[in-house]
Amino acid sequence: VAAGANPMDLKRGIEKAVEIVVSDLKKQSQVVEVGSKKIEQVASISANNDKGTGKLIAEAFGKVGKEGVITVEEAKSTETYVEVVEGMQFDRGFQSPYFVTNTDKMITELDNPYILLCEKKISVMKDLLPILEPVAQSGKPLLIISEEVDGEALATLVVNKIRGSLKVAAVKAPGFGDRRKAMLEDIAILTGGTVISEETGTKLEDATIHLLG
Repeated sequence: VAAGANPMDLKRGIEKAVEIVVSDLKKQSQVVEVGSKKIEQVASISANNDKGTGKLIAEAFGKVGKEGVITVEEAKSTETYVEVVEGMQFDRGFQSPYFVTNTDKMITELDNPYILLCEKKISVMKDLLPILEPVAQSGKPLLIISEEVDGEALATLVVNKIRGSLKVAAVKAPGFGDRRKAMLEDIAILTGGTVISEETGTKLEDATIHLLG
């Protein structure tokens, strides 16, 4: 361009070149199926030709499939191994540090909790009371997954958590818009709960413990 070339011609040329390169890469690409030796080969190369690591990664893919989540963590011993944890993972954290149960790791751990799934924002505490009272009586923890918990509702949950009267944590639902609805439905199917939303004809203030996952 600085030498006098037409910028529009240059743009069109780049676009054509990109199309050709992408098309050629697609022709050269190969689908690597789970369970094939190629996964181990690719993983070994990526691990600086470490065949042992490549074999472990292939083993992990074989156990969780293409849709599974694989993470690498530092072990407390010299042994390298694969551990499979059943469940679901999404990228959201607790909405208040007061929900932390392990201050060393700054994580929240709830053992076999009830799970409240709500599509809308929760701000008013009285809407939560019909659910909180039977949950507190049961002695089980409660995990709230919703658009957001804020205001009076969040403050009251934090106070109850600090006092020890209720084991609770709240996280934002993953995704946005229709994607969020779909992911909440997935969580509901996985946990056996019901999403509290206009589409399911349920309201938070009328919800019962039977709607929880």
